[in-house]
Amino acid sequence: MFADIHPSLRLAAIVLAGLALSAVTGLAFASWIEHAPAIFLTLVEQGMAWCF
Repeated sequence: MFADIHPSLRLAAIVLAGLALSAVTGLAFASWIEHAPAIFLTLVEQGMAWCF
């Protein structure tokens, strides 16, 4: 299936997928840092903070 794709296009697709994954991971981490106290307090109120 991927045997007929030009190697440079395949490399570009891998690089773009890596950049997209890095961006999503970075946004998730930034969101966690911004909202961590509220998330933790909500978990404490519901008795589920033991997993932290």
